[in-house]
Amino acid sequence: MQRLSKPIIGLAGGIGAGKSTVARVFESLGAAVIDSDRLNHEQLRSPEIMETLRSWWGDRVIAPSGQVDRRTVADIVFASPRELERLQDLTYPRIEKRRNELFAFYDADKRVKAIVLDSPKLFDTGLDRLCDAMVFVEADREKRLQRAAAARGWTREEVTRRENLQNRLDSKRAKADYTVVNNSSIDDLRPSIESILASVLASFAADPKGGSSAENASS
Repeated sequence: MQRLSKPIIGLAGGIGAGKSTVARVFESLGAAVIDSDRLNHEQLRSPEIMETLRSWWGDRVIAPSGQVDRRTVADIVFASPRELERLQDLTYPRIEKRRNELFAFYDADKRVKAIVLDSPKLFDTGLDRLCDAMVFVEADREKRLQRAAAARGWTREEVTRRENLQNRLDSKRAKADYTVVNNSSIDDLRPSIESILASVLASFAADPKGGSSAENASS
């Protein structure tokens, strides 16, 4: 795949920090968003993936709706590193393929100013190496716990368990080029994100060799 002509902005932060909210603000300012969680959910709706998961773990992983029961799958894989690795080996190549297709699609769209990559394991999987800039989304822990409980029904223990499978927050923060604090509203966020986007676009334009390559993306 050819090098991209637009900057890629990676989002990092703890569970419940509001990365999706930040991504929506970027989108409203002319960026395109590639959401790894959404790509994963798309794969879990694939008949091929569903049948494979059923063969591994039985009918319990299929909800009454006929779709994959993501909560049951999460319980299985977060209790067993081996099962998590097996699931990742199944889904990640497909997610990578779709991500690269989206990179090419958005890069060709003249209306798109930048591409935002929202992935919960951006650093863990090496996707940060594709990014021209990294934005860390900061939020108070209590605020993050409230959001995780309201949006996903997760307890404190569940948030802690999932975060323990990712890079430490202080490590993510230290690797970021920009930090935004998301403790309140979108209106409060917007000026900071406008400033970040302007800075990234200016830096990218000033670098004659600027450009990211999506061809070496790993999931």
